[in-house]
Amino acid sequence: MSGRSLLPRQWIGLSICLAGLWVTLAPLWAQATAVDVRHALLLSSGAALATALGVLPMLLLRAPSRQMLDVLLGFGAGVMLAASAWSLILPALQMVRGPSAFGAGGAVGVLLALLAGGFTLMALERVLPHQHQPDGGRPAVGGAELPWRRSLLFVLAIVLHNLPEGLALGVAAVGLTEGQASALGIGIALQDVPEGLLVALALWQAGMARWRAAVIGAVSGLVEPLAAVVAALALAPAQAALPAALAFAAGAMLFVVSHEVIPESHRQGHERSATTGLLLGFVLMTALDHLLA
Repeated sequence: MSGRSLLPRQWIGLSICLAGLWVTLAPLWAQATAVDVRHALLLSSGAALATALGVLPMLLLRAPSRQMLDVLLGFGAGVMLAASAWSLILPALQMVRGPSAFGAGGAVGVLLALLAGGFTLMALERVLPHQHQPDGGRPAVGGAELPWRRSLLFVLAIVLHNLPEGLALGVAAVGLTEGQASALGIGIALQDVPEGLLVALALWQAGMARWRAAVIGAVSGLVEPLAAVVAALALAPAQAALPAALAFAAGAMLFVVSHEVIPESHRQGHERSATTGLLLGFVLMTALDHLLA
């Protein structure tokens, strides 16, 4: 049975709808293919790839000792601290220097945005259901909480952890020089390597199969490209908001370092090793920022 052809007025209506859709989506497409958005996607994809590479030792080699993992966590904390200070907060303060930026209250606005970033992550951490790294050892059968539920809650915690990193990369791609943004991208990628391994090991210790845990650990960093692109798209037409956005991302990263990374690196009693890693990470990120910026 042949289909009924559209009437002329239906063709006209369909054409109007398609034209309206084009007018609506064309600016979004132009923003999505802009240089800043592509740069944000490139930087954040490198960080996501580093997260995936981090699970390889669990599959190909013997997993590192807990002390070595704490050193790597401390190293990541040092990288994030230096990145927050030199790659986000300092450029934000430099942008508002002088009467042509935000006026006399520019620095105050940046500092308030810094606090807002930290408190926003604190609120999300309280609202979203999640669980910090499960304790070592396999869960007992018939426990109060199923392993898959513990694993899901832990993955949500990792997503919450990765969110500010993606936002920082998206903001950096729009608001910083190419060298500054590249330094931040390299630093975040370096600290994402042990993070991917930590996720995979924690899920495996919670009872998940080794390969499944490795896959989830590898893909846990994909939230960073998503957050980076969203941040770049939002800020591309709003350049005046860049200093506040940089400070907001820094505050969110500082919360993650203080609330998640440092306590986790100290949980097994390797405070001195973790602190050594933190100092090394801070120095390396400072050198990267100085050389590339």
